[in-house]
Amino acid sequence: MESVLASLVINRATPHETLAAIREAEAQGVPAMWSTLAGISPDPLTIFGAAAVQTERINMGTAILPTYPRHPAALASQAQVLGDLAPGRVRLGIGPSHQFIIEGMYGMPFEHPLEHLREYMIVLRGLLWDGAVNFTGSQYRVKARLAGGAPPPRIPIPVSALRPPAFRLAGEISDGAISWLCPVPYLVEVALPALREGAEAAGRPTPPLIGHVPVAISEDLEAVRAAAQKLIGPYARAPFYARMFADAGYPVTADGKMSDELLDALVVSGNAATVTARLQAIRAQGIDELMVTTIPLGAVADDEAAAGAVLAGLAAG
Repeated sequence: MESVLASLVINRATPHETLAAIREAEAQGVPAMWSTLAGISPDPLTIFGAAAVQTERINMGTAILPTYPRHPAALASQAQVLGDLAPGRVRLGIGPSHQFIIEGMYGMPFEHPLEHLREYMIVLRGLLWDGAVNFTGSQYRVKARLAGGAPPPRIPIPVSALRPPAFRLAGEISDGAISWLCPVPYLVEVALPALREGAEAAGRPTPPLIGHVPVAISEDLEAVRAAAQKLIGPYARAPFYARMFADAGYPVTADGKMSDELLDALVVSGNAATVTARLQAIRAQGIDELMVTTIPLGAVADDEAAAGAVLAGLAAG
C-alpha cells in the first residue's frame, strides 16, 4: 500500500449512504478513507466488501474494530475476502476499545487489554501474513491455517493507541498507531517517542503514526466550537481520554466538558486555504498520516465534500 498523507473518516447513517459516500470520495480524489464501529452499528468490513467491487483506487480502513467481541481467526476469515476483492487497498485497524463499552455493552470482561491486544495481533498476523499460526498464550490458544491454498493477503494491521504504553506496543508489533482525539503536541512529544521506543526495542522500523484531526471548513469559531462540543465532547467523560487530555495540558472542566482551549487544540478550522496550511504544518511535525473527521456544521455530504476537496488537494500537491 502506498503511503497516504491524509484520509477521511466516513460514517453515514445507513450502509447505502456510506457506500455512496465512499464512491463520491474516490471520484473527488480522496486517497483513503476510514470507518469506525460505534456500538452495534453497521459492520465496516461488510460495507467494504461492497465498496471493493464498486471502486478502483481508494484505500479503506477500520479505525477501529474492537477486538474482544471478534475472535482473531474469525476476523482473518473476513479479511481474506477484502484482500482478494481489493488487494493492497485495505487496512485492518484494531484495538481493545474501552471498559465501559466491552463490559457495559457486550457484557464481556475487559481484562489486561494490552496483553490481550498483543496476543490478538500474534494470532491475526500469523494468519494474514504467514498463512498459519500455532500459538498458546494466556488469552488465546489457536492452531489454524488459511484454507484453500491461496497466499496470505498480508493486510496491514494498525492498532489504536492513546497512552504511552499503547504507543510503545504499537511500535513493537503493529503496522501503524491510530490515535484518536490526541492534541498534536501530545502526539509529537509523547506518542511519537513511545512509538519509536517500541520499534527500537523490537529491532524493527518505526510504523506510521496516524493522527486523528477533526476539521471544520468554517471561519465561524463559535459555531465550530458548539458543533465540536456536541460531536466529540462526550469523550471528555471517558476516563482514558480525560487522563490523556490532562497529560497533554488540557484538563477537562469540573463538570466534565472540554474547554474552549482543548477544542481549539483539537479542531482545525477556517477557510479551505487555512485548513490546508494547518494540516501541512501538522504533518511537518512528524505525523505520518492525518485521519480527518468532519465537524458537522451543515449537511453531512457538504461538510465531507469540503474536507474531501482539501484532502484531494493535499494528495495531488
